[in-house]
Amino acid sequence: MPDAPSHYTQALAWLDQQVIRPFYTARVRRLILQSVPFWVASLLTGLMAVGYEKVFGWAERVSFTWLGRAPWLAFGLTPLAFGLSWWLVRLAPAARGSGIPQVMAGIELSTPARHRHTDYLLSLRVAVVKVLSSVVLLLGGGVIGREGPTIQVSAAIFRAINRLQPAGWPQLSRQIALVTGGAAGLAAAFNTPLGGIVFVVEELTQIHLSQFRMAVFTAVIIAGLTAQEFLGPYLYLGYPKITSPGGWVLVVLAAVAGVCGLAGALFAKSLLLLNAYRKRFTTLAAQAGWVLGCGLALGTLAYFVGAEGVGTGKPIINRLLFQNNGLTPWYLFPVRFAGMALSYSSGGAGGVFATSLSAGAILGDGIARLAGVAVADRNILILVSMVSFLTGVVRSPFTAAILVLEMTDRHGAIFQLLLSGLLAQGVAALVDKHSLYEHLKAGFVRETMDQRRPPASAEAPPAPAEAPPTP
Repeated sequence: MPDAPSHYTQALAWLDQQVIRPFYTARVRRLILQSVPFWVASLLTGLMAVGYEKVFGWAERVSFTWLGRAPWLAFGLTPLAFGLSWWLVRLAPAARGSGIPQVMAGIELSTPARHRHTDYLLSLRVAVVKVLSSVVLLLGGGVIGREGPTIQVSAAIFRAINRLQPAGWPQLSRQIALVTGGAAGLAAAFNTPLGGIVFVVEELTQIHLSQFRMAVFTAVIIAGLTAQEFLGPYLYLGYPKITSPGGWVLVVLAAVAGVCGLAGALFAKSLLLLNAYRKRFTTLAAQAGWVLGCGLALGTLAYFVGAEGVGTGKPIINRLLFQNNGLTPWYLFPVRFAGMALSYSSGGAGGVFATSLSAGAILGDGIARLAGVAVADRNILILVSMVSFLTGVVRSPFTAAILVLEMTDRHGAIFQLLLSGLLAQGVAALVDKHSLYEHLKAGFVRETMDQRRPPASAEAPPAPAEAPPTP
């Protein structure tokens, strides 16, 4: 790695000589020096998350506007957006999809022998393409979220800052840089610091927490505070009213957890099957035809269903939690389910966290209505269904429970949320032992290694024939 730019090196040296060394012991000084680049990266991550949230919100509002005024445009604009999003990803193939599997693959490849491979997965070029592709897809009505992409972009920022450190500067490992970036990204995206920490422990790494706890904790705090400085101490979903369920409602709660966990697992399985089918298209024309076909199919759904069939689904969750006074159409869940699958399988960039939460909320609300649960008790079932569906997709029950807890500040529901996550995990394992992210991570690892493997020489001599057996 070349030396960092001289002005950057001089700034770090001045900080060490004038501010840190005179006041701290050698051990504390080393800890601070290791942490400073992570603090810089955390600040940048918070700013990035705020900007991305603003642009993403604008893109969703634009899609709602044109779909509301001229629904027939969906037959043209949605396929066009799908095609453009896919074309952008061709500039950086690792920018497609959610982003979390790429971070997981990058962590696995961050060893001394293979760390250069991570450039394919987590370069700043990939980060820029990720943002552009996801925004374009959302403008056209894509059913995607920004949380997974935020995590990949954050990891790319941490990786870039980590590589800028001058020679001789005490460093934390490349793995820890990516792990910390993932935690900071999730914390800033959802304003859920505990969720970011739990996500790291449960999903991203098997490294013992003691090796990186200070880096993760400080990164989550700085990134979160930076986002709050611009967005305020907001809750992603506000303060819904909940009751303490008992009796029959507890039975329905367990049923909701099981059904939503199963639905989430089936959704993940459908994405894997669609991705496997898509790989059959080897020519550029065939691939473009698949992408435009996905866009046309979603555009048709959007034309008939309207704004609730597109976007992140956050407005649907808010309506169900705070204005649950109308009947949600029975077809909304299958439409959202199909829309998520079409959007993700188109080859563009976009996450599944927010959309999975909205799909779970719709399904949970429908089950609660079928079971005759009173309106006052439905909110707890909706929160449980969100946790369960997301758990079925990503197989991280504690992360899902803590995220929903921090999004709503409903600490009285913590035991129900944790229990529903565990129930959903058990049911989802019947469909597939491994999560969607684990399958996709393995694919990205193979893809990255293939990018670094030199092609076989066309003029290589043929392999010698086997010698005949000795009589």
